[in-house]
Amino acid sequence: MTPGDPARDPRYEPERIARELDWNLLRTFVVLADSHSITEAAQRLRLKQPSVSAALQRLEDRIGRKLVNRSPGHFQLTDAGRLLYREAVEINGSVLRLSTLVRELTDEVQGHVKIEVASHVICPVFDQTLAAFHRSHPRASLSIEVRSSAEASAEVLAKRASFAICLVRDHSPKLEYRRLYREYFGLFCGPEHAFFGRDDLTISDLAGLGSVSFETDRLQDVLRPVTLMRAQADLGQRITGVSTNLEEVRRMIIAGLGIGPLPVHVAARDVRDGLLWQLPPYTDLPAIDVHVVWNPKAIKNRAEDLLLTALLEAIEATPMEERTYR
Repeated sequence: MTPGDPARDPRYEPERIARELDWNLLRTFVVLADSHSITEAAQRLRLKQPSVSAALQRLEDRIGRKLVNRSPGHFQLTDAGRLLYREAVEINGSVLRLSTLVRELTDEVQGHVKIEVASHVICPVFDQTLAAFHRSHPRASLSIEVRSSAEASAEVLAKRASFAICLVRDHSPKLEYRRLYREYFGLFCGPEHAFFGRDDLTISDLAGLGSVSFETDRLQDVLRPVTLMRAQADLGQRITGVSTNLEEVRRMIIAGLGIGPLPVHVAARDVRDGLLWQLPPYTDLPAIDVHVVWNPKAIKNRAEDLLLTALLEAIEATPMEERTYR
């Protein structure tokens, strides 16, 4: 046996580590990994720097691996540190949720459900499920936070959210997905634009014009079909405004910053109210799927479990055609 070799040293056997590891060290490490320095981590934890440094040293001694490379002006996780961080985030999330479950254990459903959604999710199936859930469980509470789709999925993966409703680019093997609805994107302009109100346009008329769009409107990202539509319209490279939030893209289009993409069913009311005008193309519009995303390993309270189950059952009971908004 080689002393100090974690692969051979009995001090680093998995069962012994699990038995003797101080879980508070993992929580400290998660905050440290999310920070850019010992100083920042100490501020977030409300501890002194030496305490954080000592906690890191104890964890490295217990694991038998160096977790952070640091020097003046340099702070970076090692390969072992990145691996531990990925697992520690899940462990920390599970511990937080366990305390919540015990606190909310009563005969009446009164837990809290935290939902992450992409901006401006409009889906009657979702709305009807929320209404039915509230009627059945009025003591349960909900919070809905709007994030980018990537951030929403990350919150679910870290077990900080009950589930998410968002666009999906890459499927994580640790998450489950169910298509909630399909929407179609068109191009729109606002009242300040020269093309507003014109119905004699063709797609070639849009060539070279300035546009606004989403941060994810890129060939390698989740709105790739929208990117291809913009390329088909030859809108040019001059993007005058971008946002991750649909409401802000809508604001810029209405304000006249440029032509921009929006879901047709979301823009319909603004078109009727004279705030938006749809431009070519009018057929073969790009389809984007919006998914429910949840973490099957997250321990759910009763409210979370009931609402997610109800939403999945509503999806199953509603034909896809009725969940497709043209």
